[in-house]
Amino acid sequence: MDRSVDRAALGAFLRARREALQPEDVGLRRGPRRRTPGLRREEVAELCDMSSDYFARLERGDGPQPSQPMAAAVARGLRLTPDERDHLFLLCGHRTPRRRLRSEHINPGLMRVLDRLRDTPAQVMGPLGETLVQTPPAVALLGEQTRYSGEARSAPYRWFTDPAERGRYLPDDHERNGRVNVTLLRAAATREGPRSQAAHLVQSLLHSSAEFASLWDQQEVGLHWNDAKRFVHPEVGRIDLFCQNLLDPDQSQSLLIFTATPGTESHDKLALLNVLGTDSLSVPGS
Repeated sequence: MDRSVDRAALGAFLRARREALQPEDVGLRRGPRRRTPGLRREEVAELCDMSSDYFARLERGDGPQPSQPMAAAVARGLRLTPDERDHLFLLCGHRTPRRRLRSEHINPGLMRVLDRLRDTPAQVMGPLGETLVQTPPAVALLGEQTRYSGEARSAPYRWFTDPAERGRYLPDDHERNGRVNVTLLRAAATREGPRSQAAHLVQSLLHSSAEFASLWDQQEVGLHWNDAKRFVHPEVGRIDLFCQNLLDPDQSQSLLIFTATPGTESHDKLALLNVLGTDSLSVPGS
């Protein structure tokens, strides 16, 4: 059972962490007129995807009890370490995060790298292909992938159940992409066990996708993604990119960074996407 929230201690902790976090730590420019130690409340609120008034009330000690998802958002926004995150949950009146919330808490080191890639397509992925956070250029390239809920949060699940998921990839790559998705999900289910979320996704896909069931029966293991990625974007067409993968083994998370060879047409298209910003068009055929 959850405890009562310790508002005074929570406010003091949030204020201390905010003041310790510097603009450079989250990819912001300091500017010549900054007098506030650390970040401003409105900057932290934006990082936590909440209103500045809500965060200010929490820091003053007169706000509502944050829900577990809200506490997780604060932990991510303040770039807390796992120990700091657990302390925050206890101050909010909750037990330490459930396993699902723990797996979605991004390593502060990965977040610091991501903060410095604001002009580059990059995103942090969870162990089952959940997109946890994206830079704006990644949203422009791949669409908003953090909006999904339930089983659809998993990219392998969407690959076999949502035809639109394949629309951003070159058709010649679809067959191998499907095989890799099955291989990675098999590895996760084997690693996590028969009662895991990975095993649940496997059972769900076996019942909902004949293609997945056929590939699953092949018992293929050991396939991995290619570094070369060939996308088809609804606005700029085909883009050939390279994907660098920075792995955090402790939390089974990875930071994907997409780059193009300078001087190529794909490099020019990627620069154009950064200018266009988040696309609002649907994938062809969706």
